[in-house]
Amino acid sequence: MTEILTRPDAFTAPAGSLDEALTCVGVLDVTHDVKTFLLAPQGPVPRFDAGQYLTFTMEVGGETLQRCYTISAAPTRPGPLAITVKRVPGGPVSNWLHDHFGPGDTIWATGPHGDFSHTRHPAGKYLFLSAGSGITPAMSMTRTLHDSRAADVVFVHSARAPQDIIFRDELDAMAGIGSVTVSVICEADSPTEIWQGPTGRLGLRNLLAVPDLHDREVFTCGPTGYMAATRQLLEQAGIDPARCHEELYDLAARGAAPSTVDESDLSSTRYAVQLQRTGRSLDCADNETLLHAAQRAGLNPPSMCSEGMCGTCRMTLLAGEVDMQHQGGIRQRDIDQGGILICCSKPTGDVVLDA
Repeated sequence: MTEILTRPDAFTAPAGSLDEALTCVGVLDVTHDVKTFLLAPQGPVPRFDAGQYLTFTMEVGGETLQRCYTISAAPTRPGPLAITVKRVPGGPVSNWLHDHFGPGDTIWATGPHGDFSHTRHPAGKYLFLSAGSGITPAMSMTRTLHDSRAADVVFVHSARAPQDIIFRDELDAMAGIGSVTVSVICEADSPTEIWQGPTGRLGLRNLLAVPDLHDREVFTCGPTGYMAATRQLLEQAGIDPARCHEELYDLAARGAAPSTVDESDLSSTRYAVQLQRTGRSLDCADNETLLHAAQRAGLNPPSMCSEGMCGTCRMTLLAGEVDMQHQGGIRQRDIDQGGILICCSKPTGDVVLDA
């Protein structure tokens, strides 16, 4: 049994419908190195959109770590929340979850977060492209659309070998049923199985074989190399960039990036930052982000990408103004309600945060 985790007092979690310890109520073996963890909140399961993720905080080896994992469950199906985690060689969190986290254990979570969801781009036809662990948001969306029969879905997943196909049985069960078409591409055979389907890597011919390709909203998720190659393939296929949506699972799996601002480069112009709920205060130079200022003050605000992309560090600005240069990690409606991403926001005067 792992130690019950409490939310770190160093900083309050970003705004969201969930901010509590979740209890593990089950663990499912998915592949030889992938497990699904079933997590129950203290109250009702919060509303979430297929494709969104939760941010988790845990103590591993005496160090407080944070990771984001997609909710692999579908909001259309009753039951606990679920995350599906691949064991990463040398990865402190994935190995801790696989080796030490089980039924009865708890873990602190906030969320849901993220805009990588078909609900943000309603359409009659979708194409989901995924590789490796990037399958989790695509699977959540596919399950949801399969249940509702609301759209035509083509799901193309890339795996190293047959033994590495995540959710293989479920994909086989959904293939060809209703409006879902599934294609799995394996780079190589498994020691005990010769792959009978498409082999190699995702190529232009695979894309051009998708019916009504140019009429589909395209969602892509996978490791960095896969994403770069797929982006180029979509361009070659003439897909409208406005229809292409992507998420790097590498980004969602790593911890907060270290600050790159040198202390000696900080401006002498400083502004006061008040954290209203905790009563803490700190100073922030006009040429540093609020995230860096918080870290410099010894605080540990939730943050993943540090680039204004993932939305994990979203806070509410109660007073003052900031210069925020985000990269799509926050919606305009959230900005209109005072939301900011502290990783890419620099103060233009004294500010007050709901934190």
